[in-house]
Amino acid sequence: MEIGIGKYTGLVLEGGGMRGVFTCGVLDCFMDRGIRFPYTIGVSAGACNGLSYMSGQRGRARYSNIDLLDRYHYIRLRYLFTKRRSVMDFDLLFHAFPERILPYDYEAYRTSPGRFAMVATNCLTGEAEYLEEKEDPRRIISIVRASSSLPYVCPVAHVDGTPMLDGGIVDSIPLLHSMHEGNMRNVVVLTRNRGYRKKEQGFRIPAFIYPRYPRLREALNNRCRTYNRQLAFVEAEEDKNHIVVIRPEKPVAVGRMERDTRKLQAFYEEGYECAARMVSRLQAAQK
Repeated sequence: MEIGIGKYTGLVLEGGGMRGVFTCGVLDCFMDRGIRFPYTIGVSAGACNGLSYMSGQRGRARYSNIDLLDRYHYIRLRYLFTKRRSVMDFDLLFHAFPERILPYDYEAYRTSPGRFAMVATNCLTGEAEYLEEKEDPRRIISIVRASSSLPYVCPVAHVDGTPMLDGGIVDSIPLLHSMHEGNMRNVVVLTRNRGYRKKEQGFRIPAFIYPRYPRLREALNNRCRTYNRQLAFVEAEEDKNHIVVIRPEKPVAVGRMERDTRKLQAFYEEGYECAARMVSRLQAAQK
């Protein structure tokens, strides 16, 4: 039985680095049950995982986050001090992986009926960009790479010649954007438990960091406050039964740069189980 996904229903995917394996479990559960949304929007890891969901490649995102990590160890602090200039091996993740290791099905993505947006932060304006692309594989990769480029530990990426970084700097949970796109109902997938709040920083980023991008620095200064406001908004909308939220049910032990594949596998399974329980409740409510 389907859960009655209507024409104006959005799926919102938070990022969170390696905590995104929770989302991998949720999306695999959806694919196993044939659940599709007319509009999906993802940020950072949510954008990466959302691409595999949009192409219908069940298990691909999990493979990227667990098996590929175990085999290639693509997260290393020392990578920052090599020609990669990134804590992650982006050449592996955004070239070797989609082109050779487990090729991305661009044709399935192109012909998928739903819209898919990815969020990146414009370094010049300090504002979120909501980018869509289904035709040009190179632009698709440039967008998802920009959305996933963490500040400080990844180089600035470029989309259409514009410098960009991780979408989570400005809009970690783009629920409002989905609403503004006309989606009256939304399913939101978070990678933190209810009640979590980020500790706000007590300092301002000095001018020698990102000196060419003062508005980006301002966005980074406000990042924790912005994220906490978004979490509060999500919880308020959930309490009013305006949205459905799938999230971890207990405090999360998986870090943003987690490399323990046993923890990652357990978190993936938790995401799958949380989604399955939510789908069962929604099905029961429709009977």
